[in-house]
Amino acid sequence: MTALDLFDHDLPGLERVFERWGEKRFRARQVMNWLYKKGVTRFEEMTDLSAALRERLGREATAALPRIAAEQTSRDGTVKLLLELADGERVETVLMPDDGRVTQCVSTQVGCAMGCAFCRTGTLGLRRHLTAGEIVAQVVVGQARMGPDRRITNVVFMGMGEPLHNFDNVVRAFRILSSDHGLNITRRRLTVSTAGLADRIRRLPPEMLGSLAVSLNATTDEVRDRIMPVNRRFPIQELLEALRESPLPPRDRYTVEYVLLGGVNDSPDDARRLVKLLSHVRCKVNLIAYNPHGDSPFERPRPEAVEAFRKILLDKNFTATLRKSRGEDILAACGQLKAEEGGTLGG
Repeated sequence: MTALDLFDHDLPGLERVFERWGEKRFRARQVMNWLYKKGVTRFEEMTDLSAALRERLGREATAALPRIAAEQTSRDGTVKLLLELADGERVETVLMPDDGRVTQCVSTQVGCAMGCAFCRTGTLGLRRHLTAGEIVAQVVVGQARMGPDRRITNVVFMGMGEPLHNFDNVVRAFRILSSDHGLNITRRRLTVSTAGLADRIRRLPPEMLGSLAVSLNATTDEVRDRIMPVNRRFPIQELLEALRESPLPPRDRYTVEYVLLGGVNDSPDDARRLVKLLSHVRCKVNLIAYNPHGDSPFERPRPEAVEAFRKILLDKNFTATLRKSRGEDILAACGQLKAEEGGTLGG
């Protein structure tokens, strides 16, 4: 019998487990308090539970965390952890401290099936989905690594994998992370990235839509087909239609991410087409200067091209930010994650 992974359950799910066991529903809240508020994973230390319940948890459940197989620290303070899962598979997670805030980038799959031409993770192919518990456990490990004085304040589902390809597990992990009984990270500080799975966007619960970051990265289907194979299934107009028709809460906005590839999608004409494409989408734009790596032929855009692109958006009253790259020297920046075999971190 497979052991019950406590990290894999939100409060309602864990309450149902305890009801089946003949226990009171409030036991679920007690267990989640131990796991997420006190950081205790040893059942014998959960002293407000009965001895019989602790014994049963020891027999039938687990609260095991992935092992830190390797660690690298960047010049800018970014920390990249290579985590070994229970079956020996490995994923990377990145911790980014900055001005009293700590953002953690978590993985949702071992590898990725999307095959984006500029992304290092895509060269792995898809090995398997992560469970909700394996996604949540990355944050528990990250919090333990940062220590009690440096709280994880923001979580971005932007590590290895396409989050919406692993839809059910990502939705459940989102709810655990944002729950008062989980890690209690407000929804406005959670971001779920997607390469543009329009059918899954339409299925997202409304409370997650304001946390959605859509990687557009091109303004024509010809270019997007070439750099993002998902576009052949969900072309740009179909993707934008899914965004417009989804029930985005009134005060929320999508984030449209745009990786600027030198000489590919960073021209003034691209910027003007982007303005036109997004004119009826409630969104802000996050520009990302491409982070080079050895597995890709693309080049970083010229700084003046980046500024000219951004100015066109700003002049049309778009909120357009330029993401600051973190951890490039340890291959921890956007698009650079790739958990290598043999115990070494990507790179």
